[in-house]
Amino acid sequence: MTAPTARNVPALLQGLRAESFTGTVRVSGTPGGSIHLRNGLVGAIETPGAPTATSTLLTSRRIGDEDWLAACAAEPDADRLGGHLVAEGLIGAAELEVVCTAAVFDAAFAMALSPRGSWELGDREPVLLAEPGVEPRRLTEEASRRVALLSRLWGPPGELTRVRPSPVAGAGTRGSDGWLARRHRDVLDTVNGRRTPRDIAFALGRGLYAVMLDLIRMEALGIVQWGSRTTADGRPSTAPRVPRAEPTNAVRSTAVRPPEAAPLPKRRPGASPAQDVGQKKKGG
Repeated sequence: MTAPTARNVPALLQGLRAESFTGTVRVSGTPGGSIHLRNGLVGAIETPGAPTATSTLLTSRRIGDEDWLAACAAEPDADRLGGHLVAEGLIGAAELEVVCTAAVFDAAFAMALSPRGSWELGDREPVLLAEPGVEPRRLTEEASRRVALLSRLWGPPGELTRVRPSPVAGAGTRGSDGWLARRHRDVLDTVNGRRTPRDIAFALGRGLYAVMLDLIRMEALGIVQWGSRTTADGRPSTAPRVPRAEPTNAVRSTAVRPPEAAPLPKRRPGASPAQDVGQKKKGG
């Protein structure tokens, strides 16, 4: 198989599509993840960077925990679980397709926000699938479009994933007035100055991309404000929001406070700079 020698993950997926590969591509990195393919199409992506379809269904209460456990017991092969959920009347076929497909696109976007490492191919791993699956090229194009849009609206999306927004004073009362969209009110309820957009997405069972767009809109409305962010190595930072004009591939370094400078020698009237230095040495 020539696909594993591809130059990057999108090229790898294109090669696997041509070979109608069924199995799993495990990608290292931050966040990294597992890409599940069926006959070359992407049926699901699991990554710490975004909620899966399963997480979305359960967190949003579209399907109750007890019904979910019963369905998993009745159909242990997760590849066929979607059909069982529909047959049992737990969710409509169209709604399930929307949730699973949206989760695939959202996870691909989340993985595109940071450099990916190496990859390895593995056997099929049962997972709740988007049927029939997503073409790899379409997935790559959509992830690129989302990254470009957020870059225009805010700045590097990777930076936005690390900010910890907080509510503006009085934002809660404005949300209760009714003019704030329901999805924005839901986001506002979870904003506390400690959660990142990823945390909010998992808490609400919503896509990371949608949450990031909502936060940008809410900041423009004066409802939330950007707080400190966490750098890639996990250390807190109080770096301000990146100006939109800054290139998305710019390399930034952490600011370091310079050491306190020693006091300059006092000048004596009529003395040369060298005499001043010598006098300071004599005086200790």
